[in-house]
Amino acid sequence: MEHIKQSFSIKDLEHLSGIKAHTIRIWEKRYNILDPERTDTNIRTYNGDNLQKLLNIAFLNSHGYKISRISKMKEPEINDLVKRISASSSEENRAKNSFKLAMMNFDDRLFQRTYNKLKEKRSFRELFHDVFLPLLEEIGMLWQTDTIKPIHEHYIVELIKQKIYLNIAELKAEVPQKDDENLYVLFLPDNEIHDVGILYLNYELLKAGKNAIYLGPSLPLDNMDYLMKIHSNLIFVSYLTVSPVNTNIHEFIKDFQEKICKEKDHEFYLFGQRTKEIDKSKLSSNLKVHDSIANFINTL
Repeated sequence: MEHIKQSFSIKDLEHLSGIKAHTIRIWEKRYNILDPERTDTNIRTYNGDNLQKLLNIAFLNSHGYKISRISKMKEPEINDLVKRISASSSEENRAKNSFKLAMMNFDDRLFQRTYNKLKEKRSFRELFHDVFLPLLEEIGMLWQTDTIKPIHEHYIVELIKQKIYLNIAELKAEVPQKDDENLYVLFLPDNEIHDVGILYLNYELLKAGKNAIYLGPSLPLDNMDYLMKIHSNLIFVSYLTVSPVNTNIHEFIKDFQEKICKEKDHEFYLFGQRTKEIDKSKLSSNLKVHDSIANFINTL
């Protein structure tokens, strides 16, 4: 996408490649591996080609190739060597780098090519756990260090969500639901919009043959009344990343018990970063906190 300007600081390169800025400077001075431009104040800036080359060099270096040897190779040689030594154990890192480049360039085609190649060898579950989850963690760190902006994070997260929705649609068409009266109700509380985790939970529940629906983000608990009039055997699932905002999480749980469990103690499964604040010794028997999606899958 030529109309998108790419310009990275040396700190950006450090965060994206894992190579320390000090080491990049040494490699640049001693081996002339990169060709940065300089501002009027003599500050280095790097373009997308520099980033791509550094990611490939970092990949080779992590596989035992000395920088002195890599620096003597022409760029096509480096690219070919990266492809040849990309075994399954390192495929995840190469894919994450490609996804990061797609994110920085807003490049749908690169994202799709990388995803399709992974899907040739992996199930969606493997792809999500081995590549997407670590990628999202790294993106969170890049955002915190101001290497990327919210627009980059929003872009890549939406692409990942599209793939989850696609696989959910395929499951609904292919996997028969079990004869189970229970209905899993997935929702995010008021002001919670981070829905990648709960969307993937929906995928896993459907894959296990469970009856499940996702009601979306930022849903007031009062709205559950309409559903409870139709279904009685409900199991609620929520994913708490930042919400409830400005509220003690135990107050949110108390609110759930008072509004949802007036006539029946519905099971309520809780996931996400904010569940770490929960005092599990104070939880009622109908409430369960799950530390990870992987552990939850094993219970299905």
